[in-house]
Amino acid sequence: MENSSQESHLRSENSVTYESPYQLYAMALSSSSASRHQRIALGSFIEDFNNRVDIVSFDPETLSIKTHPSLSFDHPYPPTKLMFQPTSLRKSSDLLASSGDFLRLWEVRDSSVEPLTVLNNSKSSEFCAPLTSFDWNEIEPKRLGTSSIDTTCTIWDIERGVVETQLIAHDKEVYDICWGEARVFASVSADGSVRIFDLRDKEHSTIIYESPQPDTPLLRLAWNKQDLRYMATVLMDSNKVVILDIRSPTMPVAELERHKAGVNAIAWAPQSCRHICSVGDDTQALIWELPPVAGPNGIDPMSMYSAGSFESLRLDDCGIILFKIP
Repeated sequence: MENSSQESHLRSENSVTYESPYQLYAMALSSSSASRHQRIALGSFIEDFNNRVDIVSFDPETLSIKTHPSLSFDHPYPPTKLMFQPTSLRKSSDLLASSGDFLRLWEVRDSSVEPLTVLNNSKSSEFCAPLTSFDWNEIEPKRLGTSSIDTTCTIWDIERGVVETQLIAHDKEVYDICWGEARVFASVSADGSVRIFDLRDKEHSTIIYESPQPDTPLLRLAWNKQDLRYMATVLMDSNKVVILDIRSPTMPVAELERHKAGVNAIAWAPQSCRHICSVGDDTQALIWELPPVAGPNGIDPMSMYSAGSFESLRLDDCGIILFKIP
């Protein structure tokens, strides 16, 4: 994991490196004040049933990362995503969610992690179709949405531990989901479409983009929380980041094409509507500032960071936080 807000040639002065004993696939940052230092959850990618989640902490004053062996715990299968509750009402602990074989909730305390709930979205079986991703509703933190390979999106009320609604969202596997407003979410799928759903009208959805090549899967989706008119998505094995304006369906407003290999993660800056970061198999993290109008030769990134291999990222106030896979 690396943290940098400068260009790649300055990384030695502005980065913190943590080497995990495992290959990493999932990461989450705590935004609560339950701990004096910012907690970071790291999920392993081990091709086995037994996997691990490690909780480490970042001290912004000393620019150091501290491990906490008592906060490491076993996880069935590699977690496909980790996320702390955006707004925690807990004073002495954090609430962490993970997806994989089920949706699981964990309470992270000062010296221990306690499993709270295992949530199964199947109505007819004790087993759950694998979950590809999930997103926590920042406006109503009791609400959490999951995406699954069984073509559904499931909205949970985690306070009651019940399914609020389950929608057949796409024609094929759903790979990612993200919230916009309190009752509005979007998803992407192997069917190559971006669809928006409103829980107040569960019978309909709006397709705002489809892959230019038929049935090319869309793998990632990020909604600009500072300007809900804009989204970003990533196609399978593509070096492009597609920027969408939901007011103008089907036609991208920009395509960011400076990666030299496939893009595998994207994130909008949390306090800026014009900045987005992307990482790819070319070992580059690119920070983009979107202009009002894209020029004829496309858009160049404003900053670049080079490291090992990136699988996921998160933009934070202090810069970029990235995964480095050994």
